[in-house]
Amino acid sequence: MAARAPRPGVPVRGSESGRPVMAALDLLGRRWTMRILWELSQAPTGFRELQRRCERMSSSVLSTRLDELTGARLLTLHSDGYHLTPLGQDLVEALSPLDAWSRRWAKETDTATTEG
Repeated sequence: MAARAPRPGVPVRGSESGRPVMAALDLLGRRWTMRILWELSQAPTGFRELQRRCERMSSSVLSTRLDELTGARLLTLHSDGYHLTPLGQDLVEALSPLDAWSRRWAKETDTATTEG
């Protein structure tokens, strides 16, 4: 049975409303999901190489996450491995401001801990 990815309009963890943003946060908050997206944003790859890049996560977890991300239409499987779909690429681009914010946060946190 294929893994069920959170979907807009369907209740998810933390939200009975099924609001799209809550479904997206549920999916992105699952263990290894962000790492898989990041790795595939660098280059498409097959299952074993992706498992290696993700610090040898278990094959069952990787398989589940790939099924969820494929079901969410963020990934697709081609003969040369998994690729981000245009929707997946849009998601990675949408996360760019969060990445920039987290870098600023890290600098300020580092400064605060060395000054305190």
